[in-house]
Amino acid sequence: MTAREILRLVIVYTGAALLLVWSAGPFLWQFSTSLQLDKALTDPVPSFWPSPATLEHYANVFFVKKFQLYVLNSVIVAGLTTLFCLAIGALAAFSLSRLEIKGRFGILGVVLSVSMFPQIAIVGPLYLTASNYGFLDTYSGLVIVYLALGLPLVTWVLFGYFDTLPREIDEAARMDGVGVIGLFVRIILPMSLPGLVTTGLLAFIAAWNEFMFALAFTSTIEHQTIPVGIANFTNLYYVPWGDVAAASVVVTVPLIALVLFFQRHIIEGLTQGAVKE
Repeated sequence: MTAREILRLVIVYTGAALLLVWSAGPFLWQFSTSLQLDKALTDPVPSFWPSPATLEHYANVFFVKKFQLYVLNSVIVAGLTTLFCLAIGALAAFSLSRLEIKGRFGILGVVLSVSMFPQIAIVGPLYLTASNYGFLDTYSGLVIVYLALGLPLVTWVLFGYFDTLPREIDEAARMDGVGVIGLFVRIILPMSLPGLVTTGLLAFIAAWNEFMFALAFTSTIEHQTIPVGIANFTNLYYVPWGDVAAASVVVTVPLIALVLFFQRHIIEGLTQGAVKE
């Protein structure tokens, strides 16, 4: 190997190592914090390695604070939001991308403008609307709000993905007698699986981590989601950092597992649109 090739490898691996430390460092610190005793967390000099290690905070999270109920609520809300976002967003993106619709980019602009409103500016009107229609402290209220917030992103991403698929596919399908719905269900969707997985994960993570609307629209543990549950750990005079860290680890691990499980589809979904045929 030449000196230039060695230097290139050193730069690449050094950059990868720094990126890994930057990304994994906060999670590893939270994991270490979740295994330390409360008195160790208040020491003037923090320690990364827990000595002695303890599972007390995880026991508090699940057996005292009933954190599993918050996790179940988040799974239901984020799962339904992702399902509806993909179903409606895929239909909208397919219609705007593959069908002859006048002013489609204007429609896309209107769709995108919906997501430009600051959440703090719309939480009040949405709260009053949800109160009038009985959607407060329900799964339905959160799913409808998250659906409205997530649909613009899903529609735009899937539109860009569908637009990269060759138009010859549509012509061949029509020659074989396949209708519009058949083209969408039997051809476009199977070919767009990487894009659907990537977009679905984005919608799921956004709903999983959302805090403001979940805090405003829910008031009981039966419907409160994970971010609200973690916020409920604190009181006026004490912040249980160990319990907060344990809960953060518990809710982060599923997201990491999802990304690792679907990593091949995610990479395909992110790179597929780089080349347009």
